[in-house]
Amino acid sequence: MQGFFRQYLLVYRPLIQTLNDLLHPFNLSYSLWQVMVYLHEHEQASLVEISTHYGIEKPAITRRVQRLEELGYITIAQGTDRREKAIALSSQGHGVYAQCRQRISALERRVTADIAAARLEQTAAVLQQIRENLI
Repeated sequence: MQGFFRQYLLVYRPLIQTLNDLLHPFNLSYSLWQVMVYLHEHEQASLVEISTHYGIEKPAITRRVQRLEELGYITIAQGTDRREKAIALSSQGHGVYAQCRQRISALERRVTADIAAARLEQTAAVLQQIRENLI
């Protein structure tokens, strides 16, 4: 088992770089993409919800949200609590999300093509368990 984290880290960095290259034509990075994925899955969210989900400090999420708003990919409305804002994908954001999702899914199919589905499912489950153990 020794070396599991080492192998994970050897995959992580090239994966993030590949994703950044893939997202670049849309003026996105992986860190911005994370926010879009969360909003796609939850329709709307607050800064605190996104921050908590990813375990990232609120100021970092605030900067990402500001950038996505500048790009026109999200909308920000007043939430039920005056101190909180409701963040959602804009119609342009939904379109960009769909295009990027297609490209990322194609990448995932390409890099996992020779790996049995059962092994991929087991690996995903193991990584999820490690995340839960760390948290």
